[in-house]
Amino acid sequence: MNNSRTKRLTILAMMIALDVILSPLFRIEGMAPMSSVLNVTAAVLMGPVYAIVMALVTAILRMMLLGIPPLALTGALFGALLAGLGYRYGGHIGWAIAGEILGTGLIGSLLSYPIMIWFTGSANGLFWFVYTPRFFGGAISGSLIAWLFLFKLKETTIFKRVQADFYK
Repeated sequence: MNNSRTKRLTILAMMIALDVILSPLFRIEGMAPMSSVLNVTAAVLMGPVYAIVMALVTAILRMMLLGIPPLALTGALFGALLAGLGYRYGGHIGWAIAGEILGTGLIGSLLSYPIMIWFTGSANGLFWFVYTPRFFGGAISGSLIAWLFLFKLKETTIFKRVQADFYK
């Protein structure tokens, strides 16, 4: 394994660890704003592929270790994908934020409905938009925190070097 790949995997592992630890600490019932912070940060720092891997591994770990339902998957994957694609093709943090809000807030929330019916075996008390307000709330608040965090961080030398390693 070459040095560049080792660096990328190390950064990915650190992002996963941060997401697994911070998401439950700064969680509001039904919202995971720290997951959105890390999705946007991963999208800007590492690109769409690594952001999706981070979201997937984090969601699986949170489900296994913390007993979180499959909402961890639907909430994170689409936000990470669209945030990564938004940043890659838009070239600005604003596009990553828009991708996170659209991916998590709308797509992730709407796909959570059929998944939770399958998971619980019942539609009792559920309707299509039951998750949308909370997912939007978490995605918007987390994306704004990410923007504040990345505003200065993206100008640092180390951030630019790590980002250049991922965006070769």
